[in-house]
Amino acid sequence: MQVPIYIIDAFTEKQFGGNPAAVLILDQWLPDRLMQQIAMENNQSETTFLVKENDHYRIRWFTPTIEVKLCGHATLAASHVLFCHKAHHSDTIQYQSLSGELLVTRHGQDLTLDFPANPPQATKAPELLFTALGIKGGLVFTTSFDYMVLLENQQAVEALEPDFSLLATIPARGVICTAKGDHADFVSRCFYPQSGINEDPVTGSAHTIMVPFWADQLNKSSLDALQLSKRKGYLRCTLQGNRVLMTGTAVTYLEGKINC
Repeated sequence: MQVPIYIIDAFTEKQFGGNPAAVLILDQWLPDRLMQQIAMENNQSETTFLVKENDHYRIRWFTPTIEVKLCGHATLAASHVLFCHKAHHSDTIQYQSLSGELLVTRHGQDLTLDFPANPPQATKAPELLFTALGIKGGLVFTTSFDYMVLLENQQAVEALEPDFSLLATIPARGVICTAKGDHADFVSRCFYPQSGINEDPVTGSAHTIMVPFWADQLNKSSLDALQLSKRKGYLRCTLQGNRVLMTGTAVTYLEGKINC
């Protein structure tokens, strides 16, 4: 059986920037084991699978090693495919996922993700967290997904050189490090060795955590965010009640078919 596949660079205006994701639109679900094998073979941070259900799509995301409950950049990538390659009939796409209802709206070339907010709570640092990050300390927060570490400035975030083997022992999906930005409202780097990704280039789901935090810290609801990976990611974010809106663009890198 042949299945169409797309690789999309998300949260960027040019190829080889942002965060790449593979997208497969299926007529019906493949076995979970096969979808995980496809994700492992693709070796992207996320492979997204979609199936149409009445007026919405069911969406699932797989890293090379596990299925995850939420992924922003791969949802943006999937929406780019539906809008640009599948001629989706309206300017809004509704998804159902393991994290509930997600919406994506098109405004010209911009795509806006509408995701549930996931505000972090202050907590004690788990054992070895600071050692794994190579830092002396910092304020630590937690959510149902990740730990978040607040650092003193952008330079501290840029200078991080984690021990990924040690960081993988931290009991969470991953670890977010963030600080107030020099030119953006806030910056971040996101590490997920527990999920098979040492450093994610651009992480939409992490911004559902950081946006409520920084909106409170900076007393503003609209925020510009910069993820400081090598590929860089730029997001325009808004906290709207208990939802986080994240706006970006995407470009197609590859269109083809796989045998499975």
